[in-house]
Amino acid sequence: KFLCCLHSAEMTAPPPALPNEEAVSRAREKGWSASQIDNMYQALTQAHKAWACREVPVGCVVVRDGEVVGRGHNLTNKTRNGTRHAEMIAIDEILANCGGSVTDAGFDRCDLYVTVEPCIMCAGALSLLGFRRVFYGCGNDRFGGCGSILPVNDEGCGPCARQSPPGSHAGRGFPAQGGLFPEEAVELLREFYAAGNPCAPRPHRPVRKED
Repeated sequence: KFLCCLHSAEMTAPPPALPNEEAVSRAREKGWSASQIDNMYQALTQAHKAWACREVPVGCVVVRDGEVVGRGHNLTNKTRNGTRHAEMIAIDEILANCGGSVTDAGFDRCDLYVTVEPCIMCAGALSLLGFRRVFYGCGNDRFGGCGSILPVNDEGCGPCARQSPPGSHAGRGFPAQGGLFPEEAVELLREFYAAGNPCAPRPHRPVRKED
């Protein structure tokens, strides 16, 4: 059963610490505002919750009109669903609280704070929903959809954007800015993978090494 991964002895160590005063001071020196720092701190708290349940430690919060309206962390292991990324969990919370109506959700007034650059899938979803802005901690060199691999944030979703009604933000690009507590986000991932993802699939065949 997949729940056995929650009791893996390999993941009993505590996660790296949340940002301290020195880290907060560095963020301020880089020009991040107090509210931005607080929002990303909350996203890191969500990432720590992912760590606690043996999920890849990525977390996020969604802020609308200055208020946190959605929270999420990875749940791909627990659900056995590779699409249950932190961003998708937060989006579902927002939709659940407004009866499932994308129009009433007010995504065009929402800012996303996430510890790791959104993957291409999540960046596409953020574009389709018309998110206003995205802030992230560290880059995603394997799957990043905000410039590391594909610039979904700049290009939007192509045909979807062209088919959007006038005044709609759906399918369009969005500003994305990284570098808020990047060291803390990277350290969480490094420590998690150093211990070994207890729910990672085992290879079907051994990897052949070149002589």
